[in-house]
Amino acid sequence: MATVMAETLKLSYDAEGDILYLESVQPYAEQGSTEIGDGIVARFNPQRRAIESLEILGFSRRFAALGDRLTLPVHIEMRELPG
Repeated sequence: MATVMAETLKLSYDAEGDILYLESVQPYAEQGSTEIGDGIVARFNPQRRAIESLEILGFSRRFAALGDRLTLPVHIEMRELPG
């Protein structure tokens, strides 16, 4: 079953690494991570396997490819990882 994350998301951009971070919690050492798509990394709670943040690598390239298709606000639904 999907869980909609009620927390506020913090968005930050690392220009040097060209990474967009979407975080519902501060990163912590025990957090697990897995690549869920081409250059998209999910960080998750290891006990609940619930996604807590996303990292979008190569964001400026992806953003440029969107052209005028980017619309805000963005609705993001975080789901539990299978397994």
